[in-house]
Amino acid sequence: MQYLKETDSQVLQVPQRYVTPDDWAPARFPLGFWITDQRKYYNAELLEAERVRQLDALGMVWSAHESAFDEGLRAARAWAEEHGHLLAPVSAVRAGGFPVGVWLKNQRAGARQAVEAASAHEQGMPVAPGAWGLAESRQDALDAIDPGWAPAWNTAWQRCYRLAKNHLDADGTLPRQAGVLVVQGEDLGTWVQAQRLGWDKLGPAQQWLLESVLGVEETGEDERPVRRSQDDKWNLNLTAARRFHDRKGHLQVPRKHAEVIPLPEAGRAAHCAESDGDGVPVVLGMFLANTARQSGSSGRPVRRTAQIHT
Repeated sequence: MQYLKETDSQVLQVPQRYVTPDDWAPARFPLGFWITDQRKYYNAELLEAERVRQLDALGMVWSAHESAFDEGLRAARAWAEEHGHLLAPVSAVRAGGFPVGVWLKNQRAGARQAVEAASAHEQGMPVAPGAWGLAESRQDALDAIDPGWAPAWNTAWQRCYRLAKNHLDADGTLPRQAGVLVVQGEDLGTWVQAQRLGWDKLGPAQQWLLESVLGVEETGEDERPVRRSQDDKWNLNLTAARRFHDRKGHLQVPRKHAEVIPLPEAGRAAHCAESDGDGVPVVLGMFLANTARQSGSSGRPVRRTAQIHT
């Protein structure tokens, strides 16, 4: 019992192989194994009521498994209070070193396993005793912290959705371009733009959440970037090569060099070039290196390269 006093703990939870130090009385006593035995007697209903009461008064942990979940639940609740959601990345660690991100990932896996087990049971298929997944009571405990803690889709998507919702709830507005609003490491402008452009790849529930909760809609036809054909891409790179050659008199281009083509000229070279406002950057060095490599691997020159000098 001195173990409880020395650790100043609120619970009596002792490692199984713990042995009392030499300066304790009794010394070298296998306290961990003794605690394990008391749990066995308790579960078999062989422990006297008075002894149960005495151990309860010391904060006896009768189930180490339950205690581990309770510890994770406390860490999860603290994380949610700090961040406004229960969608911690896997790398997240709470103060004290508790791996709350990994713990939550494991709970989500258990929740998915529970759904699969229930489905198998309904179909009359056998379910092994240890294959029922996360207990419903534990799922309810996590639902009470954040109902969206275990989404049916990607957790990263749900995290960005919750951050966006929290921002709107705080009277903020959602941008539609990158670099304007970064929250907890997530660029919400980039995320919103990706959802609008990739609308068809989202599930009906995700589309509903975006429209009804965030006010985000699919891009219109006039907003969608036009896909460049292979000829368009070639013409754009060819224009960049000509500009560089006219200026330098050669095509010894550094691999990372980007040639910026003015908008009118870029429009003629490729109908849908992505612009940064002043012109279209073309990574010419990479293009020429790839073209040379293709020519060398085929054993014959790429005919189009001759057009650069025309």
